[in-house]
Amino acid sequence: MVETKLRNIPFSPPDITDVEIDEVMKTMKSGWITTGPRTKEFENRIADYVGTNKAVCLNSATAAMELTLRILGVGPGDEVITSAYTYTASASIIEHVGAKIILVDTAPNSFEMDYEKLADAITEKTKVIIPVDIAGKMCDYDTIFKIVEAKKHLFKPNNELQWIYNRIIVMTDAAHAFGAERKGMKCGQISDFTCFSFHAVKNLTTAEGGAVVWRDDLDLDNEWLYKQFMLFSLHGQSKDALSKTQKGAWEYDIVYPAYKCNMTDIMAGIGLIQLDRYEGLLERRKEIIEMYDKALLPLGIESLEHYGEDFASSGHLYLARIPGISEEKRNEIIINMAESGVACNVHYKPLPMFTAYRNLGFDIKDYPNAYKQYINEITLPLHTLLSDEDVEYICMNLKKSLETIERSNYL
Repeated sequence: MVETKLRNIPFSPPDITDVEIDEVMKTMKSGWITTGPRTKEFENRIADYVGTNKAVCLNSATAAMELTLRILGVGPGDEVITSAYTYTASASIIEHVGAKIILVDTAPNSFEMDYEKLADAITEKTKVIIPVDIAGKMCDYDTIFKIVEAKKHLFKPNNELQWIYNRIIVMTDAAHAFGAERKGMKCGQISDFTCFSFHAVKNLTTAEGGAVVWRDDLDLDNEWLYKQFMLFSLHGQSKDALSKTQKGAWEYDIVYPAYKCNMTDIMAGIGLIQLDRYEGLLERRKEIIEMYDKALLPLGIESLEHYGEDFASSGHLYLARIPGISEEKRNEIIINMAESGVACNVHYKPLPMFTAYRNLGFDIKDYPNAYKQYINEITLPLHTLLSDEDVEYICMNLKKSLETIERSNYL
């Protein structure tokens, strides 16, 4: 039986061991603290893990997504579609490149886009679809690509890279989904481009950081594409710092007035050790999810299904929905949990509810399913520093909070 004394359970602290710390110290003593050999090694290891030819490491998933749009030539006059139920990064990058944001509602009782509405949203101006692998569960890519193929006649490529695809390009926001699988394929092998996050709260962290990978079954010049990411992420400079260390190789060109979003070797050093540990981290997340499901589903709480016959998520977030409660009651539960020492969260407040997106003309009334998902959603702590007793304590206090809310409804 779990002890009832107050605990302090944070929402999502990083799981950092002495091994990561030692690797950072080695990196700092090596003389390479910016982009160098460890970053290149981390890129190779990510590509091997995912099963792609190349990977590019950057300072965030946001940068990975924005640079991908820019390299694809997406800009003013174009439209890019994403989910209304996501974090702002999925949509803000569209605004950054000057394209028009098209938001699609979720399907009823689902965290995924409504695929019928996705199909209806496609026009001659649509260049990219950004599915969101929320909580680490991969979307229904069979359906997404069927829609893309059915709408192929509408696509109007405007550069050589878009001509290679000659259809709408699928770029996944897989910030949550590194290590997820669907129908025998890893996240990163299905979408045209897949962008991962290694932020501090993610399963695998580099403190800040991200990566992009792309499919190898199309007529792409992988070396050329990799070089484009290098140019776009480092001021358009023709040589990185590592290349410039070769004898007499100081000279370089600026071929494009680009951006600054490279990963450093300090970040990559953390990531290399995290990747060594990753299969064990995924397994522990699965154990915790199974404990939550066993304790909470019999109470009538609904949760995202992380594991099935032909899919396995990365187990990034435990999204719980409490049927029949209002947004206000949901917030009361979160406060009650906090008073018990348990930090909870909400994933996500739909984008049309934020000032920035209201100012762009979006109205939550046009996204009723997303709103219904949001009002009774609570995200419970899910991280590899949780003990079994912590999970029991969380479940016990959530049950208490639900009982308190239920009693108040009859007063």
